[in-house]
Amino acid sequence: MTGEAGYNSVFKDGLFKGRRIIVTGGGSGIGRCTAHELAALGAEVIITGRTQARLDGVQAEITEDGGTCTTSAFDIREEEAVKAAIAGILKDGPVHGLVNNAGGQYPSPLEAISTKGFETVLRTNVVGAFNMTRELVTQSMNKTGGAVVNITADFHNGMPTMGHSGAARAACDNFTKTAAVEWGRFGVRVNSVAPGWVASSGFDSYDDPGVKAMLPQLKNLVPLGRIATEAEIASAIVFLLSDGAAFISGATLRVDGAASLFSPLFPPQGAKYSESYQGFHRYVPPSALRGDD
Repeated sequence: MTGEAGYNSVFKDGLFKGRRIIVTGGGSGIGRCTAHELAALGAEVIITGRTQARLDGVQAEITEDGGTCTTSAFDIREEEAVKAAIAGILKDGPVHGLVNNAGGQYPSPLEAISTKGFETVLRTNVVGAFNMTRELVTQSMNKTGGAVVNITADFHNGMPTMGHSGAARAACDNFTKTAAVEWGRFGVRVNSVAPGWVASSGFDSYDDPGVKAMLPQLKNLVPLGRIATEAEIASAIVFLLSDGAAFISGATLRVDGAASLFSPLFPPQGAKYSESYQGFHRYVPPSALRGDD
């Protein structure tokens, strides 16, 4: 499944054979890419989301590529729905890994964000991750151990124009650290990946012309001189789920080309030798970076 005929992963074939891994938000973007790589490495992947049609599309792709994928459509923000979904998934066997990838936000200055909008982003980006992890731990991983990877963002210097998302991602980062300590006694590892700017389908969710015009310029704010591919984020997630990370817990892995360390005293100089890694054979660049209307 890996190589020219499928996902070109840097990890060894069969790395996750016999393991079941949940990927939330698996119907698009980083979640879709991660699900493909895990399946290519032998995992039985369970992708979740709110839209069954999207999940069905990714399931069909993975099946066509020779992998194993099932779907479960529910809202991670709803506690009872999460409890029922996890119970249903566990009927088919234990789950060895969880990727809390589902999330969302929209650009807005703080003064224009309603309380409802602020709460919605928090519920999507941190409450959902908490719901999923707690239920998986209390229903199964407290007896089997496992690995959890939370997806946050480059929130370390605040997130101007996305203050709701910054607050949620920072909270999820702190949740990661607390969970790593409290659930370490069960053999559960909890880490997070903090992506910088990624050339993902999420770029196409921004309708504002000003935002769309800005997206191709983001590379100029990155010391490596470019933005990430989905596969570069997925490979970090896969590593943290793997046995190679067996003694890593409570860590935040920044995958941002050093953009979070940007300083006006030493602005990016324009990188000459940074080449992107693109292992995802089904990747399509977002229209915002293709110049599509």
